[in-house]
Amino acid sequence: MEIFIVLSILPFFPFLLVYWGMIVWKKDKSIALRTAMDVTTFFLIFSVSALFNLTFDSNFGFYLTLILILIALGFIGGAQNRLKGKVDGGRMFRAVWRMSFVIMSFGYILFTLFGLFRYIMNQM
Repeated sequence: MEIFIVLSILPFFPFLLVYWGMIVWKKDKSIALRTAMDVTTFFLIFSVSALFNLTFDSNFGFYLTLILILIALGFIGGAQNRLKGKVDGGRMFRAVWRMSFVIMSFGYILFTLFGLFRYIMNQM
């Protein structure tokens, strides 16, 4: 449990561990990058949810994150259905999962900087 907490607080550690591990194992940087993104997204979801809760004094961060992911799945599924007439669940989930990596990374940086700024202002 402690390892999960540390990896969630510092989600760039699992990214680096998986990235370098996959480069050593598969010797392909693109596969290593995609796998590291996929694994890190899991930790980023919990981290950004906790940072959201701390920033806004809320308990809704995790649920908000899940709702936004489900809405994105619905939008991409609807777009696939309109364009191709069918929904490819695997491609839809991968697209949302990797989009979540980018958005959660931005959210992690934003909430961390905001929390640090707030902490510094409270100490003055």
